[in-house]
Amino acid sequence: MHATAAATLAVLLLTVGITHFLLPSYFRTLVPAWMPFPGALVAVSGAAELAVGAAILLPGSRAAGAWAAAALLTAYLVSHLDALRVADRAAPRLIDRPCGAVARLAVNAVHIAWAVAVAVTAG
Repeated sequence: MHATAAATLAVLLLTVGITHFLLPSYFRTLVPAWMPFPGALVAVSGAAELAVGAAILLPGSRAAGAWAAAALLTAYLVSHLDALRVADRAAPRLIDRPCGAVARLAVNAVHIAWAVAVAVTAG
């Protein structure tokens, strides 16, 4: 995959990773209610996004970083599938409604495919 696609993925992950620390309360709302320690999960996932984003930026670690990104994004399916399970048509936030949960799943699938494409073409 072109270096621009890899760099764009890296910047996305770095930006979202930073945002985990700037707006942790928002990200805590994405953690399923049945999962323990949502604050710690937000911090760990934010740090992981920073690490894999940085790895993707470096050509020597791009493939490993992209595979790690694909794994991390796949792990987020737990949150998105749970959101679909508890979706409420009357929820005040669009993201908490069934259409929002489906959109989350679709966007996550695209991000996983993007990370895999970067990993496969990086070597």
